[in-house]
Amino acid sequence: MKLYTAVAIGLVAGLLLGLLASVTGSPVLMAIAVGVEPIGQAFVDLLKMVVIPLVVAVIFVGVGALGDLRQLGRMGGLTLLFFAATSAVGVLMGMGIMQLFLPLASEAAAEAVAGAGAEAPVLPGPVEFLLGLIPSNPFAAAAEGALLPLIVFTILFAAATGALPEKERDTLLSLGNAVSDSLIKLVHWILWLAPVGVFALAAPVTARAGWAMLQSLGAFILAVLAGLVVFVALAYLPAVRFLGRMPAGHFLKRCLNPILIAASTSSTAATVPAMLEAADEELHLSRPVWSFVIPLGAGLGRMGTALFQGAAIVFLAWLFGVPLAAAGIGGAVLATFIVSFTVAGIPAGGVVSLAPALGSVGVPLDGLGVLLGVDRIPDMARTATNVTGILAAAVVVDGRAGTPEGGREPEQVKSESEGAA
Repeated sequence: MKLYTAVAIGLVAGLLLGLLASVTGSPVLMAIAVGVEPIGQAFVDLLKMVVIPLVVAVIFVGVGALGDLRQLGRMGGLTLLFFAATSAVGVLMGMGIMQLFLPLASEAAAEAVAGAGAEAPVLPGPVEFLLGLIPSNPFAAAAEGALLPLIVFTILFAAATGALPEKERDTLLSLGNAVSDSLIKLVHWILWLAPVGVFALAAPVTARAGWAMLQSLGAFILAVLAGLVVFVALAYLPAVRFLGRMPAGHFLKRCLNPILIAASTSSTAATVPAMLEAADEELHLSRPVWSFVIPLGAGLGRMGTALFQGAAIVFLAWLFGVPLAAAGIGGAVLATFIVSFTVAGIPAGGVVSLAPALGSVGVPLDGLGVLLGVDRIPDMARTATNVTGILAAAVVVDGRAGTPEGGREPEQVKSESEGAA
């Protein structure tokens, strides 16, 4: 049985137990539903245990492997700019669309969860927030669980590592890769406990909230799916048309195979061969462009994940009754923007890596367990969106900085598309 299937079964079982306890008012069922809550807390603590070292390791490797940023050239700069701009748009769009869908969720669910959750800490003002991004002691920041300052230090350290001579850089990156691989293996082990953990998290919450929790989770999923569709329509397709000089319909038709593979596997890495084939055989991009952009995008292109995380921040803040102050929103956007580039290639990586953003707004990490149980459908959709964005980036870079060798002429593509239509 696949992990996602087992997690879904655990979620359904927990929801059914909590729902029966709520509807029947049975003291026995209520005692069981509430009694498993410590198991859910233990599962959340296991996730918390690995978050700090995992985030540091994957960001260090991801940024350090880029090498000296001055050597990337125009093509690398355009690629990184596209990923950065669309990721920032994705975070903000996810927050905005989730805000529009919150009326579909039930206030009873928020009241039940907020009553059971931890009290949110007092957030700093804008000036204090900016000063707090610079850790006077990175080890103290790690011990206190202050992920955002730790991420800033890690990025600076990784950038300095990338500028070192090759021998020293490779030594540090080899160590970083080994640490990252071992932590990812540990996360795999922890996630095998997810069916039990999700059951133990869903049962007490649903017992307190009843149908309201199911309604609220449905509103979250609908918001994410709607947001991803709007994101593709308003961000990717105009970029392909006006920056990449390729008709949007032609682009989508030629990218259909890798998009479907991405949705079915929920793995960007597994879709790389299909993306390379589509870029060469279907989109007719120049080889120097697609051979650079697609592998880089497989490691950095998480724009759909950024939108999902933006929506998740707003949803969980509402669910736990945590007000989103201006400084908190700024910290959440910055944390999501940074982490979205280095989401680990693990099941539910987009959920696990939410921790820095949740910490910046004071949302308890218990919310991670709530999302894990319903992550399968959003994961399929956001992976397909990530792959669409990587191919869109290749088209844009090819249109702006591509070489003619092995590439396509925009006029030729346009005439082919019109002829096919």
